[in-house]
Amino acid sequence: MDKKMTSGEIAKKAGVSQKAVRLYDEKGLLKPTGYSDGNYRLYDQASLQILEKIVALKQIGFSLEEIRDNITSGEAADIEGALRIQLSAMEEKRDQITKVIDVIQRTLDRNASSLDWDDVAEIVQSIHLDQRADKFHLDSEKHQTTDEDWYEKIFRSLDFQPDSKVLDLGCGFAKLWRNNWSRIPVGTHIFAYDIHGSWADNFAGFLEEHRGSLPDGVKIDLEFEDLEQESTWKKIGKTKKYDRIVAHYLNYELKDPEALIAASSKALAKGGFFSYNGPSVSSWVLFFTEELQEMHIAAPFPTEMISEQKKAKEACDAILQKYFRKIEPVTVQNEFCYTDPAELLEKMKEVFQNQEKFFNKNEEKILTFFNKKIEKDGGIRIPFKANFSHCYL
Repeated sequence: MDKKMTSGEIAKKAGVSQKAVRLYDEKGLLKPTGYSDGNYRLYDQASLQILEKIVALKQIGFSLEEIRDNITSGEAADIEGALRIQLSAMEEKRDQITKVIDVIQRTLDRNASSLDWDDVAEIVQSIHLDQRADKFHLDSEKHQTTDEDWYEKIFRSLDFQPDSKVLDLGCGFAKLWRNNWSRIPVGTHIFAYDIHGSWADNFAGFLEEHRGSLPDGVKIDLEFEDLEQESTWKKIGKTKKYDRIVAHYLNYELKDPEALIAASSKALAKGGFFSYNGPSVSSWVLFFTEELQEMHIAAPFPTEMISEQKKAKEACDAILQKYFRKIEPVTVQNEFCYTDPAELLEKMKEVFQNQEKFFNKNEEKILTFFNKKIEKDGGIRIPFKANFSHCYL
């Protein structure tokens, strides 16, 4: 007869705490096989095998939700597929850790003898911005309803012409180019700039591997320079004027956005344009504000956020008008669909940060509202707009 184990005994055999065993029960991963007369949880040998599996999967980075799905699917689970997905996720984490190390090292190399807490704050901000950008891109790919890639839409909006010179400021992972590799017009010469410790390091490796497959006459030069240094703009200015200057997803990383805008105006060729996406009112803020109104949940912070974003946009527009004769607004549209209320709630918390008290009070009501909408319509669709300014001399 299979000897029953208490939660303490099974925890000891698996090398985990009793608290972990209780958590796995609450999460639906490891249910007791029975209870003692004193109402203590009891487990059998099969339970121990499941617990050891949980420990192993957790050790290699699976979330508890992923482990639960894996256990539920039993032996029919695609173990190779799951491991390959996890390998990819761990490689992404490794790349992120490498970026953090590079940001810290770059700060130390720049001014190790005179560091202060502002430098530490700058490190944290740089890492945070990169993480937010990466998460946004992954979320977009997962939830967008249209077949056309987001960066294909942006690429089309820029109307690149053959034999033109393009300056890409803060190229990062360079999805603008990677996702449109074969669409780059013949003879285009791209001058891409970013700093070490960003996703541009990854793009450098991609370039070396794929340079030979570029369309005829297309050249991409990647330079690692700080765009807020005067020496960088002297280097940029050595090339003749640029037909397109692209500065996307860069505004919030700059200490002095106006300096970059002014320098770009000097580097732009007549007839070309500078594409910039500065501050604007977030589609996510507008969407969640409307949802809260529909839920009849009062909250002052969405309206305050919209007001602040409008002011920031007006200030940015005023700067652009100082240096360019014509500003043409361009909107690139997308649509997302969420079918998991908890995932949409997490997105809401991400948009409205530092509102723990509000969410603690209203979380259940919000989840219930989202769940009813999803059951009724099969999903919640969110229209998304990104606003760009095409600026002409």
